[in-house]
Formats: sequence, C-alpha cells, structure tokens
Amino acid sequence: MKVNDKIFVAGNTGLVGSAIVRRLEAEGFDNLVFAPYPEYDLRRQDQCEGFLEKEQPDYVFLAAAKVGGIHANNTYPAEFIYDNLMISANVIHSAWKSGVKKLINLGSSCIYPKLAEQPMKETALLSGTLEPTNEPYALAKIAAVKLAHYYNKQYGTDFISAMPTNLYGPADNYDLANSHVLPALIRKFHEAKVQKKSTTVVWGTGTPKREFLYSDDLVDALLFLMQNSHASDIGEFINIGTGKDLTIRELAELIRDIVGFDGGIEFDTSRPDGTPQKLLDVSRMTGLGWQAKTDLRTGIGKAYQWFLKHGSPSNGAAQ
Repeated sequence: MKVNDKIFVAGNTGLVGSAIVRRLEAEGFDNLVFAPYPEYDLRRQDQCEGFLEKEQPDYVFLAAAKVGGIHANNTYPAEFIYDNLMISANVIHSAWKSGVKKLINLGSSCIYPKLAEQPMKETALLSGTLEPTNEPYALAKIAAVKLAHYYNKQYGTDFISAMPTNLYGPADNYDLANSHVLPALIRKFHEAKVQKKSTTVVWGTGTPKREFLYSDDLVDALLFLMQNSHASDIGEFINIGTGKDLTIRELAELIRDIVGFDGGIEFDTSRPDGTPQKLLDVSRMTGLGWQAKTDLRTGIGKAYQWFLKHGSPSNGAAQ
C-alpha cells in the first residue's frame, strides 16, 4: 500500500476498525473512506455494492461485524448469524466486483471446534463440533473464510483471512450485558471500586483459559500481512495471537489489581463457562517474522485508562 492509495475500512467505529484508522493516519495514509451507517448498511447488498462501486477502493479491511460475549450470543443468535453473514458476503462480493487489489477479512478464534487440540492450528477448522454459546457467530465467520478462499480460487482475487484471538483495547464495548469478558471485568471492578463493594461477581467457574491480544498489536499484524503477504502464500487463513493464555480467575485477579479494587471475587458457577480453552498456534505468523509486542498488564492498563476517559458502552455492532 502507498499513502495515497484509497483504503476502505469497514467497521471504522469499532474496536479493530478504529485502531486500523488510528494507525493508518499516523503513518500518513490520507485517502481513507468509510461507509457511514445508516446511509450505507453493509447488510444490504445494493447499498454495499453501491458504496464500493462509487468509491473504487484499492484496499479493504473488513472489520465490520456484530460482536459480543456469551450473553449477547445466547440472546441474539439470529442477529449474530444473519448480520455477520450478510456483511461478510456483501463486502467480499462487492470488493471482487469493484476490482479491489487486496482485502483482509477479520475472523475470530471461535471458528475452531470446542474441544480442538491446544494450541489450535489452522488445520483444526471444521474438525469437530463448535461451542454452542457462540455457534451462530462462528458459522458466519467460517462462511466468510470459505467465501474469500473460493473467490481467490475462482477469480484470482487476493483476499486474506486473518483469525485473531480475543481482542481488547481502546474503543472496546463495555456494556455489561453484551461485551466480552475482559472489558466487562474492567467495568465490573471499576464500578465495585467506586461503589466501595466488598466483592464482585464473575461469571462461570474461573477455570477456562483464554488468550488476549491488544488491538494495536492486531493492527500491526494486519498491516504486516497487507504489505508483505498474499493469499496464495497464506492459504485459507492465518492465526494471529500472542501464543500465551491464562485462566479467567487469573485474568480477574490481574484486572482487580490494575483497577485498584480491594474486595473479593465470587464466581457464579450457574453461568456458562464456554469453551474450556482457546489458545492459538501462532507459529505460522511468527514464521513470517511477526509477533505481538504488548504484554497483558500493559495493555489492560491502557484499556482501563481509555475507559476512565470515555467509558460509554456500545451496542456491539460495528459497521
């Protein structure tokens, strides 16, 4: 990419999209375009195609999605599969029709089977049953991976699919009902601190293990792929993560310490745990010469400072 190339960031207001925009602008890219909602609803094929036909971008970052944690996925399963299927299908198809040079499609580590061997290699895709609590979202993301792959195969496009692990950072969603575990815990512990509570409640047993990647590190990886790799080199998709995980209990204790909450932690074991472990095998990415730079304590500290400054929850939709 050159600084004057036209770049479409789909989902520019979300966690990943806003981080992509910050990074590109900091590096002097001055020809960024967005599809403002509701003028352009990426779930509508006519609006999506119309936008890309009008703008004719050279490069596309497909970060638009409807996202959320276990509660949101269980409450709105039809929306999670429909919205994400339509967004991905419309953007990928429209990118082909408008002659986009390269596209990066953002997926999620939830595409892997619930009991996949750890750490999860790219070859584990479709090798077992998905975790039921996020199956609708996972199916939509798997469909997007396959769609990009088959457009590459049939039309010779250069559409790369990247599968990041659990993400966090500035502009995250801190809504307690619909957010992911890390931002939800930041808000819970902050509110418990402000309200001087003696304890705060964390969903589940605390035993599942999760891996977390700071959003700016993901963007660094995406730009690395955009500048240095092609779909023909990557294959169907590539994992992006840190290669390290910790239990939800350990995560909660770390966030409690960073926030400065002095009370105890209670685990509500009536709530679902989700997948027992989700750790990505990132050997292919490190083999290309990239690895994450931000350690978890530093990243959570930055995310907490953003929350203190901005703090308003989002609905989990980024278009």
